Amino acid sequence: MHATIPINELVPGMFVDSVHKLKSDADVKLKSRGMVRNSAIIAKLEADGVLELNIDIKQSQVPVPAHYLPNSEAHLPTTKNQATTEHSKGDDSEMPLLQSHSSIPTAEVFAAALSQFEVQNKKLQILYGNLLGGEALQLHLVNDISQEIIASVTQNSNVMAILTRLKDKRGFNWRHMINCTILMTIFTKYLGLKPHVVSQMAMAAMLHDIGKSKVPQSILEKATPLTENEKRHWQKHVAHSVAMVKDEKGITPLIVDMIVNHHERIDGSGFPRGLKAEKLSKAARVMAIVDEYATLITGQAKVAALEPVHALRVLLSNKDKFDEVLVHQFIKCIGVHPVGTIVKLTNDRLGLVMAGNKENPKAPMVRVFYNAKHMHHVTLKDVDLNDSDDIKIIANVKPLDYQINLSRLLQENLLV
Repeated sequence: MHATIPINELVPGMFVDSVHKLKSDADVKLKSRGMVRNSAIIAKLEADGVLELNIDIKQSQVPVPAHYLPNSEAHLPTTKNQATTEHSKGDDSEMPLLQSHSSIPTAEVFAAALSQFEVQNKKLQILYGNLLGGEALQLHLVNDISQEIIASVTQNSNVMAILTRLKDKRGFNWRHMINCTILMTIFTKYLGLKPHVVSQMAMAAMLHDIGKSKVPQSILEKATPLTENEKRHWQKHVAHSVAMVKDEKGITPLIVDMIVNHHERIDGSGFPRGLKAEKLSKAARVMAIVDEYATLITGQAKVAALEPVHALRVLLSNKDKFDEVLVHQFIKCIGVHPVGTIVKLTNDRLGLVMAGNKENPKAPMVRVFYNAKHMHHVTLKDVDLNDSDDIKIIANVKPLDYQINLSRLLQENLLV
């Protein structure tokens, strides 16, 4: 069975059977059928003038967006380890991208994603270091990384969401760039936005804080409260970000809007202009939510990291500052117990949330790894809480309460 998709929907893991449509001046033939292995292949096809391709659905390792499927295929379940298919039926859809039990990552899937994630982080670390050294922003590199992240989220959103839980305070700035891009891609796909909009909003997420490279590092790393003068310097990162990108090729008004307004709040208490709700676009409100959540769960020099459930409560409790409707949609998207969260169960075990459950958000799939009563690790076991009447979640757990290194836990317990 085949589906015809535009080139901007092609992602690694799809099996191309043939080229369906080319630009009128293009002169290219697909030499062989085969799997798309990386984003470089996609970029070359696009540069060669390919507009549409025929995808072999059964041979593809990732799902084709539902609205491109033939009618007979539209309701087929995804195979194991495939991410939930993207949907595009309006902004109010409530089908969570992260809520499919079929999306539980295997060790091989996680290892591959972790390897790519570390490469992306290294690229951003070098790029950010160059900016600190006074070099100009290389926007094409930022765009390449952004597109890689979009492709990775499309392949397995659970894995990418889990990776946002890895912490490195020394690298907060570039980690924040990549985490916001992952979360933005997950959320915008959940909202059913069109691919070119998802791409722009992911790019904005990666660039929104780039101006912090122009703020004195002593201010960014200060562990005590900022003085009023230091706060003014810190707030200038928004203007610096806009100045660094606004004249670059490929920067759209949507991207600029999200960058300049990501610290605005709907009650007018934000900066730099103190705009209120009626002046803020939906995209800017989404950026504000993603930025705040990513910051809260990562922590900084001045503030300790919060567990995801507590970060979500912060968003919910600030209805005067964040769009309430979008906050509720964000929670439905990432889950009541976000993947990568540690939970305590009624049987005195600790479990790592691996995948959500759209029918019963309080009963996700967890990987049990620790006996909380006797304080020792146990043989790993995956438990679907939706199928277990006698085991339920009783609390979210801070890793340090049990002397658990979350980053090490994630890597060791997912690579088995």
